[in-house]
Amino acid sequence: MAPQMLPQTQQSLPARALPGTWRLVAGRALTLQPREPGLLRVAHGQMWVTYDGPHGGPANDLGDHVIGAGGHLRLRAGERVVVEPWDGQSSAYFSWDPLPVRTGLDALRTARVLLPLSDLRLALGLAAAAAARLASGLAGLAGDLITGRCREGLADCAPP
Repeated sequence: MAPQMLPQTQQSLPARALPGTWRLVAGRALTLQPREPGLLRVAHGQMWVTYDGPHGGPANDLGDHVIGAGGHLRLRAGERVVVEPWDGQSSAYFSWDPLPVRTGLDALRTARVLLPLSDLRLALGLAAAAAARLASGLAGLAGDLITGRCREGLADCAPP
């Protein structure tokens, strides 16, 4: 075997880097703009990741990051990044894993508002019905007192 071939044969990819990953060949770039938040994980090699601006860091921060094997970046929904292999002669392997949807927390937060609101609506409905019955009863009593009609059980009422 020729000496110049030895480094190439020793740099074979580990078996764990291939399943579930995408290969980005040297000299190629890929733009990612996820619809949902997730993690960009580097499985093999190194990747150069450039965030689309504006950048909020120091003046020399152009949004460029180099991530090695095992590293990851958290991307927000709609965030735009350009990825390419850091080494211009080797491929990089990466995966994209969406973050779990937080419906459990969102449902709990919503329930903390909607359940008391539902209870309040029910209580207001019962209070309105009770107020209407009270007003009706008071109106009937006032009418009886004005017309002088007595009802059984009322001691104040004078017979006509």
